[in-house]
Amino acid sequence: MNRVIVGVADMAVSRDPNDVIITYSLGSCIAVVLYDPVAGVGGMLHYMLPESSIDPVKAQTKPAMFADTGVPLLFKETYKYGATKKSLIVKVVGGAQILDEDGVFNIGKRNYMMLRKIFWKNNVLIAAEHVGGNVNRTVRLEMATGRVFLKVSGRGEFELSTS
Repeated sequence: MNRVIVGVADMAVSRDPNDVIITYSLGSCIAVVLYDPVAGVGGMLHYMLPESSIDPVKAQTKPAMFADTGVPLLFKETYKYGATKKSLIVKVVGGAQILDEDGVFNIGKRNYMMLRKIFWKNNVLIAAEHVGGNVNRTVRLEMATGRVFLKVSGRGEFELSTS
């Protein structure tokens, strides 16, 4: 098993069944997890902020930092490995309200709303999600099976399955 760690404002794509793609400490950030069972391709994005317009220079050098630049990039990278839009299973994790209990900035909610807007414009359906609240989450994608597991503070580990 190869552990592929996705940091904050980072992404990874693989088609190696020995890989496990994982990201830690999702608070207000969001992880988008894609898996194509036909092509055996999967990927994960860990973005921090909804819109790149707040820092276009940063968006050029670190597109995975923002939803509007990172999400399209993640899909394009999976297509390079042979994934197709119609086969991709999309799962979403994160968007909590951490360190902002009064909701002053609402980064988690804004991150999630931007993602929904992007998906709505591109006819992408979310198969499963675990978003909101005020908990930290760790998410991992097992490339051999496409199964996605969550570790949520106060709740332990469980599979994020489609309903």
